[in-house]
Order: sequence, then C-alpha cells, then structure tokens
Amino acid sequence: MNKIIIYLSIFFVIVLTGCSKPETKISKFDFTGPRDASLIRGFNYTPAGVASPRHHVDTWVHYDSATTVFDLDLAKSLNMNQVRVFVPYQVYTEDKEGLPKKLRHFIRECNKRNIGVMPVVGSGQWVRDTTQRDKGREWIQFLINTVSKEPGLAMWDVMNEPDWPPTPKERVQRNFENCKFMTKTFHELDPSTPVTIGFAFVEGMIEMADYVDVLQFHDYMQTTGEIRDTINRAKEFAAKVKKPLINGELGCIARANPYDITLQEHMNAKVGWYIWELMIVRQGWGTVHGVFYEDGSVRDPSIAAAIMGFFRKRTPDILPAVADKEGWVTKAVDQGDKWLKNPERTWKEGLDIAETSAHLLEAGELTAMRIPPTQEVAVLRKEEANIKALTELITRFKKELEPYRLPPARNN
Repeated sequence: MNKIIIYLSIFFVIVLTGCSKPETKISKFDFTGPRDASLIRGFNYTPAGVASPRHHVDTWVHYDSATTVFDLDLAKSLNMNQVRVFVPYQVYTEDKEGLPKKLRHFIRECNKRNIGVMPVVGSGQWVRDTTQRDKGREWIQFLINTVSKEPGLAMWDVMNEPDWPPTPKERVQRNFENCKFMTKTFHELDPSTPVTIGFAFVEGMIEMADYVDVLQFHDYMQTTGEIRDTINRAKEFAAKVKKPLINGELGCIARANPYDITLQEHMNAKVGWYIWELMIVRQGWGTVHGVFYEDGSVRDPSIAAAIMGFFRKRTPDILPAVADKEGWVTKAVDQGDKWLKNPERTWKEGLDIAETSAHLLEAGELTAMRIPPTQEVAVLRKEEANIKALTELITRFKKELEPYRLPPARNN
C-alpha cells in the first residue's frame, strides 16, 4: 500500500509539472512592449576621470567599481534605460584575466537599475589583415562566454562608425567587410542577442541593413530641418525593412547640435536615442559633451531637463521674465554704485551685493552661463579679501543689469 501511495504521488507530480505553464521570457529580439526601441533613453559612457587618448581602454584597465555605481545612479536619476559603452579589443590583450569580472560587474549593476547594456566591441588588427580573423573570432567568443547569459546585455554593437570619415573609400569598404565578418560571427555564436552597427550616416546604415537586427545611425546635424530630414530618412527605411531603429549618438555643443533641440526632435519622432555622453570627461570630450561632472553636478540643467522630456518654449507666445518687476534690479545697481564710490567699502557688503546681482542675472536669464556668475562669487567668498577682484566683478554685473532696469513707475 505504501508503495502504491508513493508511485501515485510521483505520478501526480509529473502530471502537474507537465501541465504547469512554462515560464515565458521576452526575447531580446522582441522590440515591442517594454523593449520598444522607440522608448530607449540611453547614454554613451566613459567615467569622467579617465585620461585621453586611451579613455575607452582605461575605462576597463583601471576600472573603478565605486565610480561606476555612482555614475549609474546619476543616469537612473534621469530615468535613463540604456547604455552604450566601448570595450576595445586592446583591453582584452592588456587585461584578459581581469576583464570578465569587470564586465560582469558593470552589466549587473546596470541591470539592477533596469539599464540595458550595448557594448561597442570595436575592432582589431584583423580589419586591415583578414588573415588574423581568428583573433577576431576568439575575441567574440570571449565576450559571448563572459556576458551573453547576463540579462542586462541588450545588444552587440560590432563597430563604431565604419563609414567615418567617408574617404578614402577603400578604408570604408574594408571596414564594411569587417562589419560583415563580425555580425555573421556574432549571429553564429550568439543567436539570441541582437546585433547592430553604429553608422555615422543613414546611407551606411541602409547599405549594411541586411547584416543587423537593429538599425543604428548617428546624428550631429546643425538645424532642426536637417535633424528632421535625417530622422525621416532613417524611419522610412526602417519601416520598409521592418527593423527597429535607434540613434546611437547625438548632442554636441561644438557642432551646433544642442542636446535639447535634437532630443526633442527624436522624442517627437519616436526614435530611441543615446546621448554622447553621460559624464563630462575632463581629458576627453568634456569640453563639448556631457551632462554630469564627477561630483554629480551639471554644467547645463537644460540637458538634464530635456532628457526628462522638458523643453524650452520657442513659440511666438513666449513670456519673457521681468527681473526688475519688484525693483530688485534697480536696487542691486544702486547698491553697486554706492559701494563702488564708498572709500570705506567693506568686503562682506560687496560680496552680498555681488551675490544678489548674480542671482538676478541667472534667474532672469540676463547673462551667458558659460561661467555662472554665482560661481564667480562663490570663488571669491572662499578667498582672502581681494577688493580689486570684487570691484571688477560688481562693475561688470552692474553693467549687465543696467539694461533691464524698469522706470520707477513700472516697478510695482
């Protein structure tokens, strides 16, 4: 009897197991629902403190887990959900033993924050010398063995801008042949992870579309018309071939491609994007790119606002601020005049006048913010009394405020 009960128990366990609904997993190729490519809000990532020109290599050779965690928290604070990060083959040759642990730490920390990872795996000597493609295959296999099972891995980006510069054509064609080799090898060895290529131009993306699962172009156009035209050409082609579309790089103040302008155009067009880049890298692209300093402060709050979907009004019905509405511009100018003419002027009183003036200039958007006026005052407050420097500052602030004084009757 006991044996019968045992056999029946085993039988029912087997039946119930077979009838239970299998766990459903979202395929990495399913770019619908939560993985809709148009919902990508991404960033290219290099830690702020790494040194150029090896910044992509040193990101990993000198990997700092604490810095990574801090930076990823900054990205998460802006609701960003994807990261594009360069992992050059040179790191493999320099740090083969240490790289797996670093890659897994990075991807797992990203995954904790619901940030998908798209490694740009670059290229090696096999691009110029195809007889060394065995090294490329070894590199690809290493990457797959290391992180392909990580749930935070989103896509492989097999080469960055093979179409830049566009000449000589022989070099571009050689790069395209490398892309074909890399994509085919990734598809063979890791068929479950999508593959993309970060093209500088839509034309290159179109030419190589058959080799990728996700179409990718980059955009640093100068006018809204050019930005829209680039997006439209990319979208029309993506719809034709029925493949997801992303912009892997955008935003550069030195190319007349403001973050807020280009982000608004891409969001309006429902195209997912990755800004270049999250951090202000002091020895790299930091003078023209980036959102955060290494301490978490920002250079331009409009970039952070744009990432969150808030944009400056530019329509005809704009309502300019009136900084002298309650007479404080007039008061600051008069106080500045009085302080400058006073032979017994004091350091503290002058600093307070300067700070009030700085607040008015910034809050009313009456001055350029390349060096914020409040920063200039803060620097002086930390120094020993320097009346000469303070005099120059108050004189300049007063001159900037003067045009915004209202006639006395209009101050109330």
